[in-house]
Amino acid sequence: FRWCECDAGKRVFPTSLTQPAQPPACSSSNEVKSSAVVKYSAAPPPTSYALLQEKTDLKLPPANWLRENPQLGSAGTTVLGSSSKSKPFSSFGMAYDFIDSIGDDVDVVSDSENIKKLLKIPYSKSHVSMAVHRVGRTLLLDELDIQELFMRSSQTGDWTWLKEFYQRLIDQKWQRKKKSKEHWYQKAILSKFLYYSINGDGAAEAVPDSLNEGEEEGEAEEFSPSCVSVDSKFALGQVTSVPKEQNLPTLFNEGENSQGLRNDFVRNIMWTFEDIHMLVGSNMPIFGGGRYPAVSLRLRDNNKPINILTGIDYWLDNLMCNVPELVMCFHVNGIVQKYEMIKTEDIPDLENSTFSTRVVKDIAQNILSFLKSNCTKEGHTYWLFKASGSDIVKLYDLTTLCEEAEEEKCQNPFTLPVAVLLYKVASNMMLKARQNRKHYGTIRTLLLNCVKLLDEERHPQIIASAHYMLSELFQLDEPEEDGGESLRAGGSEDSYSDEEGEEEEELQEDSDDNGSHSTCSDPQDDSKAVAVIRSVGELSVPEKYRSTHQIRPSYVFPVSQDKEERCRHVLSCVLKGLKAVDGSIKKESDLPAADPNTPIPLKYEDRSASGACAAEKGIALLLDRVQEDQKHPTRSGMIPGSWQHRMKLQLFLKASKAYYVLSDAATNLLKYGRALRYIRLALQCHDAYCSVSTTLHPRVLLFHSQCLSLCGDIQLMLAQNASNRAAYLEEYSYQTKEDQEILHSLHRESSCQAFNMATDLAMDPEYQLFVSSKCYEAAYDLLISGAVKDQGPDQLAQVLKRLGNIRNEMGVYYMNQAAALQADKEGMSKRSVSVAEQEMWKKSFAFFEKGMKDFEAIADNTNTALLLCNTGRLMRICAQAHCAVSADQSRGEFSPEEALYYNKVPQPTLFVLKSALINLHSFVNWELSTTYFTLATLLQDYAPLSRKAQEQIEREVTEAMMKSLKYCDLQTESARQPLYQYRAATIHHRLASMYHSCFRNQVGDEHLRKQHRSLAELHYSKAVRLFLSLKDAPCELLRTLLERVAFAEFTMAGQSSSGAKLKTLTGALEIMTETCYAFQIIHKELLEEQTQVENPEAPESPSSSGLNLQEVMKLIGVFEPSLSFLLLQLVKLMTAMKRKPSNKDDEQLKLYKNVYSKLLRAEKNAPLLSRVELYMELLQQLNPQTGSGNTGVCS
Repeated sequence: FRWCECDAGKRVFPTSLTQPAQPPACSSSNEVKSSAVVKYSAAPPPTSYALLQEKTDLKLPPANWLRENPQLGSAGTTVLGSSSKSKPFSSFGMAYDFIDSIGDDVDVVSDSENIKKLLKIPYSKSHVSMAVHRVGRTLLLDELDIQELFMRSSQTGDWTWLKEFYQRLIDQKWQRKKKSKEHWYQKAILSKFLYYSINGDGAAEAVPDSLNEGEEEGEAEEFSPSCVSVDSKFALGQVTSVPKEQNLPTLFNEGENSQGLRNDFVRNIMWTFEDIHMLVGSNMPIFGGGRYPAVSLRLRDNNKPINILTGIDYWLDNLMCNVPELVMCFHVNGIVQKYEMIKTEDIPDLENSTFSTRVVKDIAQNILSFLKSNCTKEGHTYWLFKASGSDIVKLYDLTTLCEEAEEEKCQNPFTLPVAVLLYKVASNMMLKARQNRKHYGTIRTLLLNCVKLLDEERHPQIIASAHYMLSELFQLDEPEEDGGESLRAGGSEDSYSDEEGEEEEELQEDSDDNGSHSTCSDPQDDSKAVAVIRSVGELSVPEKYRSTHQIRPSYVFPVSQDKEERCRHVLSCVLKGLKAVDGSIKKESDLPAADPNTPIPLKYEDRSASGACAAEKGIALLLDRVQEDQKHPTRSGMIPGSWQHRMKLQLFLKASKAYYVLSDAATNLLKYGRALRYIRLALQCHDAYCSVSTTLHPRVLLFHSQCLSLCGDIQLMLAQNASNRAAYLEEYSYQTKEDQEILHSLHRESSCQAFNMATDLAMDPEYQLFVSSKCYEAAYDLLISGAVKDQGPDQLAQVLKRLGNIRNEMGVYYMNQAAALQADKEGMSKRSVSVAEQEMWKKSFAFFEKGMKDFEAIADNTNTALLLCNTGRLMRICAQAHCAVSADQSRGEFSPEEALYYNKVPQPTLFVLKSALINLHSFVNWELSTTYFTLATLLQDYAPLSRKAQEQIEREVTEAMMKSLKYCDLQTESARQPLYQYRAATIHHRLASMYHSCFRNQVGDEHLRKQHRSLAELHYSKAVRLFLSLKDAPCELLRTLLERVAFAEFTMAGQSSSGAKLKTLTGALEIMTETCYAFQIIHKELLEEQTQVENPEAPESPSSSGLNLQEVMKLIGVFEPSLSFLLLQLVKLMTAMKRKPSNKDDEQLKLYKNVYSKLLRAEKNAPLLSRVELYMELLQQLNPQTGSGNTGVCS
C-alpha cells in the first residue's frame, strides 16, 4: 500500500505536522523490485501514534511503561536486556507454520534481523555467526551464538571438539564485550518513547519475547549476555515485574520441547526482493491512522548523524513490512526536539548514509548464490562465520566436523529441529504427490536424510513414520501410467543427495584473492571450510558468485518396472519401521523371543481325502479373525490408541499388500510354490493386523477377500500342476532374512496360525482343490457380510466366477475318479456299481449344480453351458456303469438304468446357447448330439426286446436319432463341420437300415410296409449324399450303396412281372455303378500305402485317412457276388423277353454279358490293388457317360 504525496523527500516539524522543507535532489538509485505480503499478523490494525510535545523528557517513564500492549509487541521491553538476536530456532518455527512453502517456493526463511545482518556484511566490521540448513531449495538461517552454546555445555563437556576448533579461528585475547552504560541508557529511552507514542492504554495481552529494535550505530554489535549486567541496573529502577527470558537450554534440549518450536514473531511476511523469495519474521511496531495508514517510528539522538548501517537498517525494515514512510523523532539528552517524516524510497539518499540499492541487491544475490552452491547436503548444519573486524567469510559443515570428531549426532542442537522439518515437508509433499509423482524423488531424499539425523532409541516415532512414508512411495497397486518419466524428472533445480551419502562435488573456490586475510584466522583451518569468501568486497560485485552456483543434477527416484524389486523396497522400509516400533515398546511379551536369524519352518503335508474332511472345521474358522472386534491387549504390551499401535497397523497392512503383489506376480510367472509362500506371508501379516486392530475397515476386508481369492487361485494351480511338486516345494521352503525378521515382528503380536490351513503346501490334489474352494467361499462370505456389502460388486462377481470354476474343477475331478474306478472293473465277469462310485457321482453332480448356480448369479451363460456339458458327460458315465455284461463278456440288453441316466442329460435353454461363445456353442451341440446318438445306437444295437415291443424300440430309436440330428450343425463352416456331416450320414444310414429291416420283417400291413420302404429310400439317399460330400469315408459309402442294392434286390423278389423286375434290376445296377467313386478313393489310398512301403523316407500324404483293409476286403466280398447276381439276372430277363429286342437292347445285353464274363474270369487271389482296378474298369464300362458332374461315377 502507498499513498500519494505532492512533494517528495522529508518533512521537518517541531511538535506538530507542518509543511515540509525543500525536497532533496532526485536519486536514480531506487531501481530494485520489492513486494511484501503479510502471511500472518498477531498485531491489531495500525493506530495513529501520539505526537509528543516539544521538550518532553524521555528519561521519565510514562504511566503505561512496560505494560503488555499488542501494538508494540515485544519491542517496548528491550530495556530488560533480553536477547537482541533472534532465537536459535526462529526459522524452524516459521517453517513449521508455513510448511507448504518450504522446499520449493521460498529461497530463504529467517528473522528479519538476520537478513539485515547478512546484507550489511560488506559495510560492517561486526561479528557474524549463523547456522544454515537446507531443505530442498529453501535455506533456513538462524543466529548461532557459539559462546552461549559453550557456556551452556561447559558443565557437560559436550562440543569440546567445536570449542577447540573455534578457539583456533579467533584471537585468543578476544573476549565478549560488555554493553556500556550508554547502550542501556539508549535502550531505556527508546522503550519509554514507544510507550509515550501509544494513543490510550493498550489491552493487556500476552507478549512474546523481546526483539532488538535498532542496531547500535557505529559500533560492531557483539553477543548479548544471558542476563542483565550490573551496569544496567539503573534502567530498571521503576520496573516492578520483569518477564523471564526464554530458557535457552530447553531449546537445545532434544526432548519433546524442541519439537514444539513456536513462531513468536508478530508478523510473518513473504518478501520478494528482486528474484529472491524470503519468508521473514518481524516484530517492528507499525503505526498509522488518518492520512498516514502505515509508518514506522524511530528515535534518534540529534547530536549523532545517521550512518550507512542505520540507513540500510531502516530501509530494509520498511521494505520487508511494506511500510511507505518512517517518522523520526530527534532528541537531545532525552528531550524531544522535533519530528521528521521520510519516504522509504528516499532513505538511501539521506545525508551521511547514502548507499546504492543496486549494490544491496547484488549483495543479496551473491550471498544466496554462495550459500546455495555450498550448502548442498540436506540434514547438515552449516556455520557461516565472520570474525569481528575480518573481511573473510567462511562456511563450515558442522555435521561433517562432528562425525570426524566421533561425536554423537544428538549433540548437535539443530539435529532434531532439522529432522522434524524434513519430516514435515515430506509429509506435506506426500499429499501433493498423489497428483504429481515427480515429487517422489524429493520426498524420498527428505525422509532418508531425516532418518539419518535421528537416533532410533530417542526418536522411534519419527523414524517409523518416515519409513512407512518411504514404503508408500513405491506404488504397488497402480500401473506405470507414464512409463516413469514423471518420476525420473524428480526434484527441484537444486536437487538432493542420495541416501548412501554420496560425496558432493567440490565447488571450485573463486580465484580472485583481492581480499585481505584476517590475522585472527589460522591458515591451516581453511581446509576445514566448505567455502570461503576471501573479501567481503566481492559481495558487491554483480553476479560475482552466480557463476559458481552449480546446479546439481536432479535426483532420480529409483523407478523399477519389476514388481518384485518394488515390493522388496517396500518390505525393507516396513521392516525398519517395525524395528523402530518394537524397540520403543517397553513391555516385552511373555512368549520366548524368536531368533530372527533362525528360519521359521513352513510345514507341508501329504493329505488324503479323509484328511481334507477333517480339516474342514479348521478352514471354516477363517473368518473368525475378521468378524470379531478385538478388545484385548496386544501380546507385546502396546497401549491401544498409542502411536506404536497406529503405526504397526499401517506397517502390517503395507507388508501384507507387498506380499500380495509378490504372490500375484509369482503366479503370473507360474512359480506357484513361491506364490504360495508369499500369500502365506500376506495372510500372516493380516492375521497380526487383526490381532492388533480393534475394528476392521471395509477397505481392509476387501483386501483380505482379494488375498483369500488369490490363495484359492494358487491352490487350484498347484492341484492342476502336480508334476512339478518338487520344484514347488523348494520354492515354498525358501525364506529370505528379511522375511524372517518381519515374521519375528509379527510373532510379537500374534501366533500367525489362523490361515495356516489355507496356505499349507499339500501333496494331495483333492485336498488342494478342497482348500481352494474353501478360500473362495470365505472370500464370498466376506463380501456379502454387512460391513463390506455393496462396496465391491466387481470383486464379488470375480469371486463368484472363481467359485463356479473351482466347483466345476472339483466336479470334473470326482467324475474322472469315478471313470477310473469304472475302467478298473473292465474284464470282470460281474460288474456292479460300487458305493465309492456312487459317492463320486453324488459329489461330482453336487459341485456341478453349485457351479451352475454361481455362474447363473452373474449371468455367465458361456460357463453355464460348459457345466451343463460336463453334467451330461457325468450322466453318460453313470449310464455306462450300469451296462449289463454277461458271463462271456458280451454286451447285454440296454438296461432301464442306462436309459434313466441318458434321459437325465440336461439340455441348455435356447437363450443360454445363443449367449454362449460360438466355439462353446458348437461344443455344446456336439455333446448333446453325441449323447442322443449313443442312446439311439445302444437302443438299436442292444434292443431291450425282453421288456419292450419292437415298435416301441423303433420309435425311441427314431426319436433319439432325430434329436441327435437336430444338434448337427451342417450349415456353419467350422473345424467341426466334417464331424457333423459324418454323424448325420451315419444317422441316416442307421435309420435306413432300421426301416430296411422293418420292411423285410413286416407282414400283413401293406400300408406300413410302403411307409417303411419310402423312409428307407429317403434315408439311404441322404446318407449317400452326405458320404459323397465327405470324400474320406469310402467304406461307409460302399456299405450304404451295397445295402441299398440289397434293398432293391429284395424288392425285386416280391415282384411278379418281368418288366417290373427289369426296371428294378436296372435301377439297382445304376446304384452299383455309384460305388466307382468309393473304389477311386480306396485305389488312391492303396497307391499311397504302396508308395510309402517302397519309399519309407517319402512324406506321408496329409489326406491319408488310414484305410481299414480288413473292412475293404469284407465289403469286396459282398460287392462281387452282388454285381454278378445283378448282371446274371439282367441277362436272363433280357434274353427271355418275348418282344423283339431293339439295337440298343442288344448292345446292353452284349455289354452285360461281357462284364459278367470278365468278372467270372477274374483272378480271385489277385492283389487287392489289381482287383480294385478291375472293378473300376468294369464299372466304367457299365456307365460310359462318366464325368459330367456326377460324383458317383468313375472318371
